[in-house]
Amino acid sequence: MKCVILTGMSGSGKSTALKMIEDMGYFCVGNLPISLVESVVQLAENDPELDKVAINVDVRSGQNIGDLNAILDRLEEQGKSFEMLFLECDDSVIIKRYKETRRIHPLAEGKRVDKGIAMERMLVESIKRRADYIVDTSQLLTRELQAELKKIFASNQAYDNLYITVLSFGFKYGIPTDADLVFDVRFLPNPYYVEELRPLTGLDLPIQEFVKTSPQYHIFLDKLEDMIRFLIPNYISEGKNQLVIGIGCTGGKHRSVTLAEGLHGRLSAQSSYGLRIEHRDIERDAHRGK
Repeated sequence: MKCVILTGMSGSGKSTALKMIEDMGYFCVGNLPISLVESVVQLAENDPELDKVAINVDVRSGQNIGDLNAILDRLEEQGKSFEMLFLECDDSVIIKRYKETRRIHPLAEGKRVDKGIAMERMLVESIKRRADYIVDTSQLLTRELQAELKKIFASNQAYDNLYITVLSFGFKYGIPTDADLVFDVRFLPNPYYVEELRPLTGLDLPIQEFVKTSPQYHIFLDKLEDMIRFLIPNYISEGKNQLVIGIGCTGGKHRSVTLAEGLHGRLSAQSSYGLRIEHRDIERDAHRGK
């Protein structure tokens, strides 16, 4: 039997994730009291029809979420096999989600949401440390979360607990506040000054061909890929779950988009981590773009 224990921060998307895992053929139990986890695992193991089970537990089960560690220890001592998935999320995103849904954080108890989040982080810290998979949903679209879960539980691919976003942007609109690494590619030839290329973007082949005529493009991309591949395992070993790589030009329409696409393509060729690309400013300044 394959058993998955799903937990994580309230507001991180556990209910959505559980439905996705159910669609992969798992028998799912949502919001299970902590005290029943051991019994459910044992019952499922004795039922030949239940070959894949997913159990969702979180602080809604009470502040005894910390008791989960003792239960997991006992299961391991009994030789029970299970995998743990922990969904992480930035505080600001969790707060926004609670405001949008007008729901109450289970630990807020009449206080502000951020107080409940702080208390929850303290309670689940030890559980997070023993998770097999940590998925940060802060920037993930629903389909991207689904793709990550399929990679782990359906395709059985190797998975490192890191999700990388390659983000193009324009310096004229400000550096992305969530960028961990920022690279300036304004040294590359600028299609903005070629009239017939100006309306196009870095997603168009003529722009890509123009930018790639520069030897510096290929040299820079080689060096950037080498550095990123060096950093990834070091970030993972330090427990980092999200990495945002910002690549900027003047307007975020031509050069940064081309370079971001190039880096994303190279990283996609060999990866055991989550990966997405986003072009923040590609549609801005549509008539004058740079």
